[in-house]
Amino acid sequence: MNRSPLTGCLLATLLACNGVIDEPAPTSRENPVDLPDYAPVAPVLPRLTQAQYRNAVGEVFGQPLPGVELEADTNPYLFTNIGGATTTLSERGAALYDEAGHTITTAVFADPARRDALFGCTPTAPGDECVAGALTHIGRRLFRRPLTTEEQERWTGISVALADGDAWRGARHALAGMLQSPHFLYRVEIGEPMVDQPGWRRLDGYEMASRLSFLFWNSIPDEALLEAAERGDLDTEDGILMEAWRLLEDERAEDAVQRFFAEYLDLGRLDGLDRDPETYPTFTPTVAASMRSEVELLVHDLVFRQDADVRRLFSTRETFVNAELAALYGVDAPDADAITFVPVTLPEDGPRAGVLTTAAFLSMNAHPTETSPTLRGKYVRERVLCQTVQPPPDDVITDLEMGSTEGATLRDRLEQHRDDPACASCHAFIDPPGMLFEHFDSMGAYRTEEPGGPVDSTGDLDGVPLEGARDLAALLRDDPRVPSCMVQQLYRHATGRLEQTSETAAFVALEERFAESGYRFKDLMIALATSDAFRTVREVSP
Repeated sequence: MNRSPLTGCLLATLLACNGVIDEPAPTSRENPVDLPDYAPVAPVLPRLTQAQYRNAVGEVFGQPLPGVELEADTNPYLFTNIGGATTTLSERGAALYDEAGHTITTAVFADPARRDALFGCTPTAPGDECVAGALTHIGRRLFRRPLTTEEQERWTGISVALADGDAWRGARHALAGMLQSPHFLYRVEIGEPMVDQPGWRRLDGYEMASRLSFLFWNSIPDEALLEAAERGDLDTEDGILMEAWRLLEDERAEDAVQRFFAEYLDLGRLDGLDRDPETYPTFTPTVAASMRSEVELLVHDLVFRQDADVRRLFSTRETFVNAELAALYGVDAPDADAITFVPVTLPEDGPRAGVLTTAAFLSMNAHPTETSPTLRGKYVRERVLCQTVQPPPDDVITDLEMGSTEGATLRDRLEQHRDDPACASCHAFIDPPGMLFEHFDSMGAYRTEEPGGPVDSTGDLDGVPLEGARDLAALLRDDPRVPSCMVQQLYRHATGRLEQTSETAAFVALEERFAESGYRFKDLMIALATSDAFRTVREVSP
């Protein structure tokens, strides 16, 4: 692969661009009357995730594009956007960006028709008006803002310096360089000073265009959004509102929403799902994909088709199954086959309701040979209720001995941890809600017996006794912590960082608007996009 002389400079610059994130502070919304006024926090510098990078180059250069290797995403606090703001780019990662930039531009320029359509003109000499104008236009898309005069001259100069007598060659090298620039790879959102609020900065129109497009499309702004920024439309709440709804009504919004829910619900763990073939002979290589599709169809149905109360995700008896899941759930779905999913209503007196009784949740939070009330309870606490579960001490043995007591059930064996003072408090917190799912095996099928005896699925949530997963679904349906947690998770995903105490008032306002909308998820996204918390950051030293 050819390398331009620009590579060394860009490698050094990229390696110096590390995101920053404040340490999280607890947010308390128990006494809203006494809430302090909202105050913004320092900006972060998120690096594009793999999906955002691929979406962006696809928007600019069109499809198809060759597959390229990029440094792996990380997802601290659930979200890859936070990983992009906190993870230092490795030297190898920077080299991969270099290789990707050349691979992509080489593929595009190898097709004369595609190259000509990208430029809209044919250069007659290196760095001529055609090249300079095209680089300025393409750079505006890649950097999500107009290039400065200095940048225009620099990139045109690079195209001349690397042309070797071929205008197209020089232009390709310049674009490969742009794809390695921190202005493309990082989301720079530092704002402009607000005269009436010392220490505050409001994101300018182009920064808002970028933030909106990554929230609603997980990609870069289109021309219409950049033009709205240029007109000053995104400097006002009404202008943001109009563009936000336009973005949300575009088909690209569904992919972005599905990606949020996939990270929020941790669906990526299905990719490595495996089960012991002797214990689960019906497990197939396709079942994990079917499980994921069911959850995605649930999200689509509630958020886009019905535009309904998204809290129903945790309590609904409506779901979607193909033949594989219909057999697993024991429901009648005559029109389903291996690839066709059909809507079904689960029995009113049956054991299932909501996403926490889908095979996706139940199998992700289980071991290859047996269930795990601990994993399932931890998931409920952390992802559904946004509560903190402390990790076990380093010297604690977390494995449970199987068969250590004749006829012992998993509930019996978990008592080992309850008897250990180092484990007791944590397991008392996560095991009782986790035990509510014991009627479902490691693959998500209903059962009445387990090794050691009859299944006992009694448990509780914060002292409220419950008989099983259906009871939990009914409780979560009206638990105020569920929508509050969803607000918190969306906020972290959108901003690439953890919330701070100074933002508590903004959270209260978002929760109120969410409730007023009937807990419609699209309305929550709009409320976030138009909020001060989304539009402002704190002044920081250069």
